[in-house]
Amino acid sequence: MGVNLRDLIAHKPLELSELSGKTIAIDALNSLYQFLASIRQPDGTPLMDGNGAVTSHLSGLFYRTARLVKIGIKPVYVFDGKPPELKLKEIEKRKKAKEEAQREWDKAKREGRLEDARKYAMRTSRFTPEMLEDSKKLLNLMGVPVIQAPGEGEAQCALMAVRGDAWACGSQDYDALLFGAPRLVKGLTLSGELELSLIDSAEALAQVGLTREQLVDVAILVGTDFNDGVKGIGPKKGLAAVREGRMGEFDVPELAMLRDIFLKPDVSQKYRIAWSDVNAEGLVSFLAGEHSFSEDRIRRTAKDLSESYRQFQQQSISRWF
Repeated sequence: MGVNLRDLIAHKPLELSELSGKTIAIDALNSLYQFLASIRQPDGTPLMDGNGAVTSHLSGLFYRTARLVKIGIKPVYVFDGKPPELKLKEIEKRKKAKEEAQREWDKAKREGRLEDARKYAMRTSRFTPEMLEDSKKLLNLMGVPVIQAPGEGEAQCALMAVRGDAWACGSQDYDALLFGAPRLVKGLTLSGELELSLIDSAEALAQVGLTREQLVDVAILVGTDFNDGVKGIGPKKGLAAVREGRMGEFDVPELAMLRDIFLKPDVSQKYRIAWSDVNAEGLVSFLAGEHSFSEDRIRRTAKDLSESYRQFQQQSISRWF
């Protein structure tokens, strides 16, 4: 879920065309959870194949990625590794919340309350190791780069953007800014449900009059994926407290460790962004053969994807960075 800095950070409206020719390092889990939450039937049931396996994430990942590439955007998906120890408590809390949402979803379905059922269903999204591996397999068949981070995916995205291997990070969370990303693209959904916007880190920090280290402290006071925050402190109060140098007034357990998660993240300095040819037959076998997708539609999309790649190859590599 990440830290809530919406009320502090200025967003610039963005057109998709402005991202053409740009490499975007995308927080894979953030996107996949969006697909699981939104791609559902009216009663909240996710898409499934003939064997009852959930396919919402595969459908969203395949078709959205192909559309991004067709627009001229080069997505690179970065997957989370081992979570920091302080995140385990948050993970357990989310697990319990999902279990409660599951009970409410089942009740709403029994009572025929479809709107409520879909609302609760969106809160039940869970990712299994098999679903993660299938997502990576799909991207590999599409020829799209996959990066495995040792720790938080957004931290790895931020490093890639700092180095110039990506123009920006793509996520609905603000954590990439805390990890040092120079730019963050939000709303990269293509559905129109979320406003596409850009956050320039240097401009955002200048606007609120903070350094990155101070913004991290504001986030810690508000609450992150790694701590609950200070009771009664929201973004505006947190901003005021840090500006006035009152951080020491608050009892924040593991403060040094929390700061290090963002300022000294566990990232890999060695990674390889490699594009490859589309494996059309592999996509048909995997999506249509194993997961009940339409073979004709898979072939059409694979053909479009291959054509987009050919257009990339005709352009100067310098355009992408």
